[in-house]
Amino acid sequence: MPGMNKRHIFPIRSLVPNAITVLAICAGMSAIRFAILGRWEGAVLAVLIAGVLDGLDGRMARLLKGSSKFGAELDSLSDIVSFGVAPAVILYSWALRDVKGIGWLIALIFTTAMALRLARFNTMSQSENINKKENQDYFTGIPAPASAALALWPMILYFLTDIDFFKNPVFCVIYVGLIAAMTVSNIPTFSFKRLSIKREYVLFYLLGIAVLATLLVTHVWATMSVIGLFYIITIPMAVVYHKRKFKKPDPESGSKK
Repeated sequence: MPGMNKRHIFPIRSLVPNAITVLAICAGMSAIRFAILGRWEGAVLAVLIAGVLDGLDGRMARLLKGSSKFGAELDSLSDIVSFGVAPAVILYSWALRDVKGIGWLIALIFTTAMALRLARFNTMSQSENINKKENQDYFTGIPAPASAALALWPMILYFLTDIDFFKNPVFCVIYVGLIAAMTVSNIPTFSFKRLSIKREYVLFYLLGIAVLATLLVTHVWATMSVIGLFYIITIPMAVVYHKRKFKKPDPESGSKK
């Protein structure tokens, strides 16, 4: 029965991206464990590693042509664990619990916002009416990995500067609430999917990657602080560019031509 044998064969090209997604789940769960143990730097690093793995699994799926509906569903489940539950538990254990009920409420709001964003993203991905060109250039709201990293940004700044303000529970409540709102908002953010460079600059690009990797190893919190600041700056830029690019023409001005 050759037909039955083929149905039981699972191609390796589909297994590789799913294996990376499982590793991302493990990183997210490890972040929660580190938070329970009070190992804050390890907890933040685990979430950041989950973000790197989340970026790799999608690219590997496209590269190996191993995309599947199962992989897409697994990726969403991984995202809610690594970028929804894990950051909320870390932040609550680190500072939000000092304001008791309000801190827990903000943690719940952040996790719920992440779940709502992922549900909206999956729905939009399946819609046939979506503008493909716009979808390639922009995300709607802050994407899940970036939202988790930004939510943990006060911790990164605290590790770098040891300034108590970044651990202030009132500040953390306001800040995390703002990130949660932007996660489910309609604010456009750059997707960087079609980012490209000229051929003559490839060597400089590779050199820059080497420098960035070195900085991440030697000065991880300073480097992540700068990256976080850079991403925050790109948000208003994306709003401005999006309005200019997709601005609807004035019907009155069009009728006069």
